[in-house]
Amino acid sequence: MLKKVGGDRKEAFKKASLSQVRLADEYLAIQELHVEENISIALLCQIARIARSSYYKWLRHTPSKNEKRNEEILKEIRCLYEKVDCIYGYRRMTMNLNRKLSKPINHKRAYRIMKIAGIQSVIRRKRKKYKPSTPQYVAENLLNREFNAEKPNEKWLTDVTEMKYGASQKAYLSAILDLYDGSIVSYMIGTSNNNPLVFKTLDLAMEANPNATPLLHSDRGYQYTSPAFKKKVEKADMIQSMSRVGRCIDNGPMEGFWGTIKCEKFYLNKYSTFEELKKDIEKYIQFYNHERLQKGLNGLSPLEYRAKAA
Repeated sequence: MLKKVGGDRKEAFKKASLSQVRLADEYLAIQELHVEENISIALLCQIARIARSSYYKWLRHTPSKNEKRNEEILKEIRCLYEKVDCIYGYRRMTMNLNRKLSKPINHKRAYRIMKIAGIQSVIRRKRKKYKPSTPQYVAENLLNREFNAEKPNEKWLTDVTEMKYGASQKAYLSAILDLYDGSIVSYMIGTSNNNPLVFKTLDLAMEANPNATPLLHSDRGYQYTSPAFKKKVEKADMIQSMSRVGRCIDNGPMEGFWGTIKCEKFYLNKYSTFEELKKDIEKYIQFYNHERLQKGLNGLSPLEYRAKAA
């Protein structure tokens, strides 16, 4: 196998069809070594164990209409893949492509192109095991895993998750999610997992939706089981619901959002300071609410879907 010399792998795609992607590096290396080092094509093909006829075929190849179309799709995939920090798989990639391309494509075609080009979504990490707490006040599980909502502000989920930065410092993200469209209604990022963090998150949600009286579901974290939080919920005419002990699936969509934001943003970067982490989280939530298309929302972003309801 020849070692690639100079150049950019992307340039190889200008001459190679998708069916030739795996050999593009070798062909490109042969071409560059021949031009720059004046090594014979025959010798280079022999070292690479490639037939000279195959190399010359690649060199003279004129892409077909279908191959040109695939190259255009691949170019758009690469641009979008880089823009979103490699978080999109073929399904979400297809939804985004069909907004940009003049002619829609099938998800199977996007899958084949991405597979040949070696483009895939980042791998989701496993979450930590549940750690029980001693509650002061416990509400019934009124949500009962009924995760569908018929209108905005009917059912809200809330939780806090931990993120590390620097050597061993911790940041905490508190958020409220609307089950109608999966949008993040409000959030707060702090360096302490305490009552003010959770209380401020609820205050921001009520400020943004002054007439909302949703069912508010959480786990049994100490902030949510505190008498002070119960008082705030009752004052806002909301109904409180809580997951059962050790049943994280009772708050499934909220847990799913934590997995998404960590997989698509947090795990892809290393943060030295709290400010760096906070800036990235804020940027991602903006992207998630306004731009991240979801199949379950008919290919719309959460706030696009919400706007249609309005």
